[in-house]
Amino acid sequence: MEIILLGIYAFFAWLVFFKFKWLPWNFTSQVITVTLPIVGMMILFLFLNIVAPASGDVRAMNYVVPIVPRVTGQVTEVPIEPNRPINKGDVLFKIDPVPFEAAVKAAEATLRMNQVKLVTAQAAQRGLEDQLKNAAAKKAALEPQIELAKKRVAQFTELAATGAGKRADLEQAQSNLGNLGSEFLAADATESQVKQKLGARMENGDIDEVAQARALIAKSEADLANARFDLEGCVHVAPSNGRVANLALQPGVRATQFATMPVMSFIQEDHPWLLAFYRQNELRYVKAGDEAEIFLKMYPGRIIKCRVDSILWATAQGQMPISGALPNTLPGATPDQRIAVRLVVEERDKAIFLAAGARGQGAIYTEKGGAIQILRRVIVRIQTKLDWFVIKHMGALFGGHH
Repeated sequence: MEIILLGIYAFFAWLVFFKFKWLPWNFTSQVITVTLPIVGMMILFLFLNIVAPASGDVRAMNYVVPIVPRVTGQVTEVPIEPNRPINKGDVLFKIDPVPFEAAVKAAEATLRMNQVKLVTAQAAQRGLEDQLKNAAAKKAALEPQIELAKKRVAQFTELAATGAGKRADLEQAQSNLGNLGSEFLAADATESQVKQKLGARMENGDIDEVAQARALIAKSEADLANARFDLEGCVHVAPSNGRVANLALQPGVRATQFATMPVMSFIQEDHPWLLAFYRQNELRYVKAGDEAEIFLKMYPGRIIKCRVDSILWATAQGQMPISGALPNTLPGATPDQRIAVRLVVEERDKAIFLAAGARGQGAIYTEKGGAIQILRRVIVRIQTKLDWFVIKHMGALFGGHH
């Protein structure tokens, strides 16, 4: 772009000094003619780097998810192929489900057994409670009968003493009172025995059989849920759209559920990151929402429209280790690290494939200096045309090595 501007300037200088000879071509005019474009270009590009900063390092990055199986087992099937698009929910690999199916059946059997224990314990509990209720009800029914029998004995005793009553009636009344008393004592004894049995279930603060059976059922249900969860883990599916770059997993391999031993690395493609790296003093006017244009080497001649999502105001130099030791300041100045600006692709270019690791260049257009930003747009379009040229050294052309 600089050459084009200088060419235009030289053309007008030729017209002024040589074609039409409007000004004399002497030492003073020569110095001014040579100095003016240099100073002007310097000032122009200094302002341009502030209001429309350019980055020579734009990178496409993707999340890489380490795929770790939920269970440990032998791999039986790997239906995917490396470097092929994979949709969310597609099966990545399968693990032999036989031991996990057996664990589910065992958990189901344990749950049924504990359910039977609960029914038995509830039946025994209800039996004791019914006995206690019957004994209490019988005592309550005998109490008025005993009171009535006592009154009759007293009445027959008075009649027998005066000779108005029969001795047999008194004896019969006394016998009825004794029978009722015996029944009451038996009901009271039954009530006491049942209370003792119920109290024995709660002795020393222990829960009774019904509560214990319910706790066992709750544990069995949790064990069954875990067993079914492990069984579902035998089929591992893709967490999102993406692909597996280097697929080494094969049937017969024993996969483990340790986080430090992933069986493959899954590259997500749904939400790629575009990062443009800038010097710290170039970002004074950049803010979220600013327009940006990038071009990648894998798409020569194509401008990709973007917007600034955010500025990652953090570098490794800004992190101080938290410890009791003082930070060690090494001799010499550490070079300033670039600040990353995250870009998001505009809707019109959403469908473009951004390979993880794709590199390119770009520029951000701030709200300042709109009049001279056209120069940056022209430079961007000229640079992206240059990506059509593939320049290699001679050794690379013929497959040689240094």
